[in-house]
Amino acid sequence: MRRALPLSLCLLATPLFAAPCPPAGYDAAALRELKAQRFALPDPAAKPALAQALLACLSDPDPELRDGIAFEALSQWQRAGDFDPTTLRSLRESLYATLDRADADGFARPFAALTLSEIARTDRIAPWMRADERAAMVERAAAYLESVRDYRGYDPRDGWRHGVAHGADWLLQLSLNPALEPSQQQRLIAAIATQAVPASGHAYVFGEPERLARPLLAAAAHAQWPAERWQAWITALAAKVGALDRSDYAGWLGRRHDLRAFLLQVHWLAGRSEDAQIRALGAAVEEALKRLD
Repeated sequence: MRRALPLSLCLLATPLFAAPCPPAGYDAAALRELKAQRFALPDPAAKPALAQALLACLSDPDPELRDGIAFEALSQWQRAGDFDPTTLRSLRESLYATLDRADADGFARPFAALTLSEIARTDRIAPWMRADERAAMVERAAAYLESVRDYRGYDPRDGWRHGVAHGADWLLQLSLNPALEPSQQQRLIAAIATQAVPASGHAYVFGEPERLARPLLAAAAHAQWPAERWQAWITALAAKVGALDRSDYAGWLGRRHDLRAFLLQVHWLAGRSEDAQIRALGAAVEEALKRLD
C-alpha cells in the first residue's frame, strides 16, 4: 500500500467540502488494499487524520468508495474504540456540517446520518458526550429524519442512498441510550411519525418500515407513555392516510401501504417483547390494524 501523505497537513489546508476522494496520498487501489488489510495502518496514530479525510468519500458517487470503504472503515474504527472524544467530536461536527449543505446527488446526507449513528453508538457503549451535546444530537437526528424528501433507495449502478433508513439507524442508537430523558425519547417518536407515512404517498420498498419500527420500540420502552397516549399517536398516524381520493389514488394507496407495513412491523416486534411499555404499544397497534382491515 502506498504510504499516505501527512493528512493532518492536507486537512488544515483544505476545507472538508473541497477535500478530495480518494484522500491525498491514496488512490482507489490503495484504499482497496487498505480494506483488504482490514483497515489496519502501519501507524495507528494516523487513523484520526485518515478518518477525517475519508469523510469526503461519503458523498462519492462510487458505491465501493462511499459504502464499501469509507463507511466501513469509519464504522470499524469506531466500534473498535480507536478514537478518543476529541476525534469523535471533530468527526461529529464535520458530519453536522455535511447535513447543513445541499446534496444534489443524494449521497452525502444519508451517509453522514449513517456515520453519525456510529458516533451515537460510541456514546451509548462508553458515554463521552456532555448532556447538552447529547441533547443537541437528539434534535439533530430528529430534524434530519423529518427533513428527508429524497426517497430513493438502492440503485444497481449508484448503490444506496436510503435517507429514511439511515436516519432511523441514527435514531435507533440514540433511543437505546439509557442516558436519554423521556422527553428526548418522545422527540424521537415524533420524528418517526413524520416518515412512517410520508405525505407524498411514496410507497416504501426497501425495508424502511422495519428500520423505523426498531427505534420506535426502543424509545417506547423509556418514553413513559400510557396506553391512551399510544392510541392517540396511532390515530393521528392513521389520519395521515386520509379518505380515499380518486384524484390521488396512487398517493392514497401509497400512504395506506406504508401505514400498514409500519404497523405490522411494530406489532411483530412488540409481540416478542416482555417490556410492559412496548406491550402497551403493541396492543394499541393491534387495534389499529383491525380497523385498517
